[in-house]
Amino acid sequence: MVPRILLDTAQVPDGGELRLLQRGAEFSIMLGANELMNSRLSGSEEALAELACDRLGARRGLRILIGGLGMGFTLRAALARLPADADVVVAELVPAVIAWAHGPMAAIHGNSLADPRTHIVEADVAESIAQGDWDAILLDVDNGPDGLTRTGNDRLYGARGLAIAKQALRPGGILAVWSSAPSKPFVRRLSEAGFAVDEVAARANRGGGARHVIWFATVPE
Repeated sequence: MVPRILLDTAQVPDGGELRLLQRGAEFSIMLGANELMNSRLSGSEEALAELACDRLGARRGLRILIGGLGMGFTLRAALARLPADADVVVAELVPAVIAWAHGPMAAIHGNSLADPRTHIVEADVAESIAQGDWDAILLDVDNGPDGLTRTGNDRLYGARGLAIAKQALRPGGILAVWSSAPSKPFVRRLSEAGFAVDEVAARANRGGGARHVIWFATVPE
């Protein structure tokens, strides 16, 4: 049996320690006993970008904000769907995650980090949201609205955070949120914030696996 090797660790502000592990060609990022992501399971993270881009349609000069770099699944899927004049900003809070993308997981990320449409910023995504003028905000910064990694992520999913996101989006813009599980209270908060909400189930992998949830919350035009 191929052993699992610990490659590196990184502290998450207010939220414990991330561990990057490798078993053969497979990588995983763990927080305690919880596996946050695995290089074999990319389906729902890719769907987050693909379905959001499909909903935006053929607009010019699209500006997309992705919260969390992770293993780059959402970024690569967005680049594959977006036109040449799009601008994709990825806000990643943990510097080590960016270093892992350029280092041990470079092959997984491929050419996405060098794509001229890609701009990686070391920042809390809440700060990037507040800068405004986005066509879409794609959030995959935690296991969903319940905030596993950082208690500070609650400010993204609470009433005030949703109001800020709505104000930061252009008319017809989309707030897309990935979650490991459904949340009726979060759907209610999205509706109360003035979004039109569509809940979609997405498998962890193209062939099956765990069923995750993506909410597409659209700003009225």
